[in-house]
Amino acid sequence: MGRARYDVIGVGNAIVDVIAQCDDEFLKAQSIEKGAMTLIDEARAETLYDAMAPGKEVSGGSAANTLAGIAALGARGAYIGKVADDELGGIFRHDLNAAGVDYDTAPLKDGPLTARCLINVTPDAQRSMSTFLGASVFFSEEDIDAEKIAAARITYLEGYLFDREEAKSAFVRAAEIAQAADRLTSLTLSDSFCVDRHRAAFRQLVRNHIDILFANEAELLSLYETDSFDEALAAVTAETRIAAVTRSEKGAVLIEDGKSVAIAAEPVDRVVDTTGAGDLFAAGMLTGLATGHDLETSGRLGAIAAAEIISHIGARPNADLKALAAQRGIDLDSK
Repeated sequence: MGRARYDVIGVGNAIVDVIAQCDDEFLKAQSIEKGAMTLIDEARAETLYDAMAPGKEVSGGSAANTLAGIAALGARGAYIGKVADDELGGIFRHDLNAAGVDYDTAPLKDGPLTARCLINVTPDAQRSMSTFLGASVFFSEEDIDAEKIAAARITYLEGYLFDREEAKSAFVRAAEIAQAADRLTSLTLSDSFCVDRHRAAFRQLVRNHIDILFANEAELLSLYETDSFDEALAAVTAETRIAAVTRSEKGAVLIEDGKSVAIAAEPVDRVVDTTGAGDLFAAGMLTGLATGHDLETSGRLGAIAAAEIISHIGARPNADLKALAAQRGIDLDSK
């Protein structure tokens, strides 16, 4: 890949997260599926928000969290995603730019409010997400900034956005622009429910347009409709150049051109909140790949970033990720 203005550009749902602590009884009383992401409408969002414990509001969205992590690692990032022309939209824009990510997608003028994700975290650190997608899904090819896509070493696509036909077309368009510019395209499957809803379309996208695929074990098994992890690995190996499959405390398995590398999970004193673990693993790995590190080093960066994020509430880094990487022997200034 030639010279690039950005290391990574992300395309995803622009969402403000509201994160609160709760117990299992609250989940049952509110009919919330533990550990999953459930889509809700605006009325349900208002009712649930009123019932939740006092929460912490932070700009979120899976790909936006990844880009914030990439910026925290010292890499150059940009983001494309839709907010409304409202207060939360302004907060989201400010937060992402303040994190060092280039974000200037035009806001939605007429339509629903800026998206929000209501995250209830139980004492076992499981996060149960109820998401009102709002303005974020009103995303189309018109929002794809061709110049920025062509100027990024890697384009990173968020599976959560892959619902409306307009978004599917936008993903293909972004991948085509990246390919024409001799850049790489990456996809995260985001959630098993996304795979269940769009399996055939995801498979086609992966086969035809994706160089780097991110998934957790459950998502990969769902994508290839198998109970065998080895069978799923063999299938993804045949369909994409690089795959990163996270397995919680078991670490991750990375595959590049048919060769696999096991990445151990970084030790954590106490798991507080798993929100954003996959997003930050992607941040570390994409940063490594975009800045010329090998697959194993890139995977270790992912594990370091994921370990930092699960040690506290929220899906944006609290610690200096570059310093954490340096403490573990990875110099991000050497490339």
